Amino acid sequence: MIRVLLIGNGAREHVIAETVKRSAHNIALFSCMKSNNPGIASLSEDVLTVSYNDREKIGRFARENGVDFAIIGPEDPLNSGIVDFLKKEGIPSVGPTKSLARLETSKTFTRNLLKKYDILGNPRFRTFSSLEGIEGFIGGLEGVVIKPDGLTGGKGVMVQGDHFQTKNETIEQCGKILEEHSSVMVEEKFEGEEFSLQCLCDGITVVATPPVQDHKRRFVGDRGPNTGGMGSYSMEDHSLPFLKKEDVAEGLAITQRVAEAIHRETGEYYKGIMYGGFIVTRDGVRLLEYNARFGDPEAMNILPLLKTDFVDICRAVIDGTLKDMNIEFERKATVCKYIVPRGYGLPADHPDAGSTSSKIEVSDTEGVRLYYSSVDKREDGLYMTSSRAIGIVGIADSLDSAEEMAEGAISSIKGPIDHRPDIGTKVLINKRIQHMKEIRG
Repeated sequence: MIRVLLIGNGAREHVIAETVKRSAHNIALFSCMKSNNPGIASLSEDVLTVSYNDREKIGRFARENGVDFAIIGPEDPLNSGIVDFLKKEGIPSVGPTKSLARLETSKTFTRNLLKKYDILGNPRFRTFSSLEGIEGFIGGLEGVVIKPDGLTGGKGVMVQGDHFQTKNETIEQCGKILEEHSSVMVEEKFEGEEFSLQCLCDGITVVATPPVQDHKRRFVGDRGPNTGGMGSYSMEDHSLPFLKKEDVAEGLAITQRVAEAIHRETGEYYKGIMYGGFIVTRDGVRLLEYNARFGDPEAMNILPLLKTDFVDICRAVIDGTLKDMNIEFERKATVCKYIVPRGYGLPADHPDAGSTSSKIEVSDTEGVRLYYSSVDKREDGLYMTSSRAIGIVGIADSLDSAEEMAEGAISSIKGPIDHRPDIGTKVLINKRIQHMKEIRG
């Protein structure tokens, strides 16, 4: 029996748990969650509800259950050093150490790493610990992106033209960020289309999974505030409609070089997921950011398609033998749509904003995958919290069919819910295609 520890409690971890349990090996899954996820709990032998900062309690749970290795789902336990702690206990992890997780937790670290090792993909950028010098730097840029240098749950990026307009507004927003964070990064704004490339890495070998496009904006037509992600899609040909073959190859090449650079810089091998958020521009592929774990929702697009045994992949990541594996995915299209409370992502002063404990009824969802995120299962049914509730995933031979499956399932869920019906539709896809045609000239 192989005994696996999973840390995390979201829909991303629900699909990881499902993929682990799909293994041909005899698996016993043990899960550490900061709040109970009924989907993960139903797949687990035992569950510990715990803060991700409580490494001692997590370590004791792992030892008592004799786990062979751990899979770290979210960024918070990576940032708290759980991989380092478990390593001292003799338990290896699929996930980087705290030092290597800086690839996500410190945007300055990542930008400087690319700059030092002359890796393609960086914008013009500078990090500021005060407002001094910002006005002069942004004066030389056509457009600006600003972000705190730290974890923001995928919601910290602010873009000129969307969140602010003028130079004075840029400086004002930088000042607000510096009130809560020690530094702010100011970058050149890229024009193009974004894609997510989640790669498996054993420190030497990097293997790409099918590219996915995420949708951060809260409302239809890419309007409204950024969220943790309202949904995503992938294509049956393992590309995206606006990408060329060389775009994906370029993203993979950047990630391969980053894996080599991070080893040269730290002396450690990166073992886990290197998830690059890339953008295709007129001048090629550029890096927006790295995450040190699977994406949420993007994990729900690619893990259900995985044909290779995921437990074998995890062992190869830990052992440094990914080069010996033939990792395959089904040739299927996927569409993931999150159902959320109606007040999700709205500003605090909005009448519909705020936490909720509304009951929802889920029925007639046969043929689609449901992955629980922030829900509370009680004796009288399922309740939403204030965040994303359930990821609904349609999987089919074509994108149209996958989208119809996901949308049909959502229409059968009763309660005060909202979602983005446009994700995976022809209208939105054609908008992306046309945008890239204009950019490529």
